[in-house]
Amino acid sequence: MNVPAFLIYVFVTSFTPGPNNIMAMNNARYVGFKKSMVFNSGVAAGFTLVMLVSTLFAGMLYSVIPKIKPYMLVLGGLYMLYLAYKTLRGGSNGEEAEKPHSSFISGMLFQFINPKGIIYGITVASAYIIPNYTSPFAFLIFAVLLGIVALMSTTSWALFGTAFKKLFTSHAKSINIIMALLLVYCAIALFL
Repeated sequence: MNVPAFLIYVFVTSFTPGPNNIMAMNNARYVGFKKSMVFNSGVAAGFTLVMLVSTLFAGMLYSVIPKIKPYMLVLGGLYMLYLAYKTLRGGSNGEEAEKPHSSFISGMLFQFINPKGIIYGITVASAYIIPNYTSPFAFLIFAVLLGIVALMSTTSWALFGTAFKKLFTSHAKSINIIMALLLVYCAIALFL
């Protein structure tokens, strides 16, 4: 395995802006860092499961993905637009923004319709894991490690959201617009 290429791909893909990171930052600015860790833990758990499924079934998915990819993209894009709408409607007190996507379950379940995460999982499994390892135990280890990277990523974005909470609170409307536009960008980028 080309370890440097693997690590670069994993960290760049995990830490760049995407739905998980944007929602982690947004949650932290509304509910605080500690409470945002519930959502971030859900993201890590769901991402670990997606990675395990992607790795275990990568061969089978190659034949199925062309058929389901358009549906996954549309479903994921619509959900991102929904999140953008909820973020745009969110007030400075955090009540509106906390409800739609701050629970463990919502963080976990989002991973199963998050096209960026699914495509990432299939790519990392087919390019780096499956060509070098055949053991289900190795698949499990990689899934857990990549789930930890996902937790590190969302946690760092949550720290950013917490660190700038006062700035975000005083400019809540502008920040909500920016966060919503970033989510819209993520939805549009699925089709580019």
